[in-house]
Amino acid sequence: MMCHIAFNGLRYEGRYTPPSTQGTLVHPGNFGVFNWGGVAVDPVRQMVFSTPAYLPFTSTLIPRENDEATYVSDSEPHLNENFGAPFAVELQPFVSPIGLPCIAPPWGYVAGADLRTGRTHWMRKNGTVRDRAPVPLPFKMGVPSLGGPMLTAGGVAFLSGTLDYYLRAYDVTTGKELAKWRLPAGGQATPMTYLSRTGRQMVVVVAGGHGSLGTKAGDAIIAYALPR
Repeated sequence: MMCHIAFNGLRYEGRYTPPSTQGTLVHPGNFGVFNWGGVAVDPVRQMVFSTPAYLPFTSTLIPRENDEATYVSDSEPHLNENFGAPFAVELQPFVSPIGLPCIAPPWGYVAGADLRTGRTHWMRKNGTVRDRAPVPLPFKMGVPSLGGPMLTAGGVAFLSGTLDYYLRAYDVTTGKELAKWRLPAGGQATPMTYLSRTGRQMVVVVAGGHGSLGTKAGDAIIAYALPR
């Protein structure tokens, strides 16, 4: 009901509805369907591993009367203040009072496509509402992610950017979730991999959280490896 009330107070005329002082619904939103995290490509299997997300945003123009004051940001780099322009812009995900998106789930997937044909081989709901719902229930609704996947030569993809705090590993040919590991904060970044001096392959994740998504902030850098 609260989502319906909020929707009726917004301007929305379909895609490309311009921002407004009333508040405009933006869908697909600022984080989807794909974002700066990009996709991972397997050049041998000719597969692409992607993380499509469906999360609408709201965009509200805030009239600026003082060109030096901050209207929509608390700290540098003062995103969306637009100093020197007539308006600042307040961007927010379109979510309910309990923090869940105001559209029906799923809100996020992992998907694999054939680079030669463009055909989507599989698309699976990805992630839970454990860290968004009032009660931490691990319902696999499919949640958005921010931060791209990383793919190894062995056909294993890693992703840590979902709204729940996990690093996950997937089979790129089927999309099956192979394993997951709990993170101490939001992992909204792209994992990396490297070989140690002893030849062990490491996977590294930064769990720093993300302000716009409201995930828990942190300062952990975590390295994973298979048992010796």
